[in-house]
Amino acid sequence: MENVVLIIHLLLALALIGVVLMQRSEGGGLGMGGGGGAVTGRAAATALGKITWVLAIGFICTSITLTIIAAEKSAGGSVLDRVGTGATATEETGDTTAPAAGNDLLPPSAGDNAPLVPRAD
Repeated sequence: MENVVLIIHLLLALALIGVVLMQRSEGGGLGMGGGGGAVTGRAAATALGKITWVLAIGFICTSITLTIIAAEKSAGGSVLDRVGTGATATEETGDTTAPAAGNDLLPPSAGDNAPLVPRAD
């Protein structure tokens, strides 16, 4: 179900991009200077304008549907709830020794024989 809605969503997005690019430019940036629109009483009744509205409404509906589907899948809780419940490697193996050198986030100690990072002196 989710894949079907996602494919429809992508097709609507591509169609919406195509229809918007095909529309005639009214001149002026950000819709200024067109003479029509919501400010005046004259509505844009072109076929491309109507198709744009239909595609935009479909795009918004599929966006909301995908959001609802994703919310139902993650009904178990948030990611932060799952972070605290995971067992660490020490708990799983029962090993209480120091972690391996690659896993340690701290710099090596002074007596450690690990290769040192070259200095820019």
